[in-house]
Amino acid sequence: MGFLATTVGVLVGGAVLNKVGMNRSLWVFGILQALSNVGYFTLAKVGKNVSFLVLAINVENFCAGLVAAVFVAYLMSLCTQRFSATQFALFSSLMAASGIILASPAGKLAKATGWPWFFAITLCAALPGLLLLPWVAPWNAPIASVPERISEDDVQA
Repeated sequence: MGFLATTVGVLVGGAVLNKVGMNRSLWVFGILQALSNVGYFTLAKVGKNVSFLVLAINVENFCAGLVAAVFVAYLMSLCTQRFSATQFALFSSLMAASGIILASPAGKLAKATGWPWFFAITLCAALPGLLLLPWVAPWNAPIASVPERISEDDVQA
């Protein structure tokens, strides 16, 4: 079910991204992704509840799909067309490396704080990225139009 939720999230994220633009999608999806940790926080407080566990996992995976759609589009927008393959590979590997580096101490942090506080900390960990959005992706920036097709001049550049 988690894979299905992620897939639906990517599809919905792409559709919303196309309607409201990248900047607003980064804001909305980033906030939703951060808030998806509230489900795990609540589950840690409630205790063993399989139905709530399934709900928390699916909400988090759906939100991760939303973020994946807009973040890949954002990374591609940072790339120069001529070097897009190399630049995208570097940007996406930096994104993946940060998750690996931060995941390593997570188990120790959870043991030290307890699961409810751990998930509260993960909610707070999203704040630095969200606080950068006014500079990186201003809410009221004009929505860029998507080109109809790529010309031969673009490909040769």
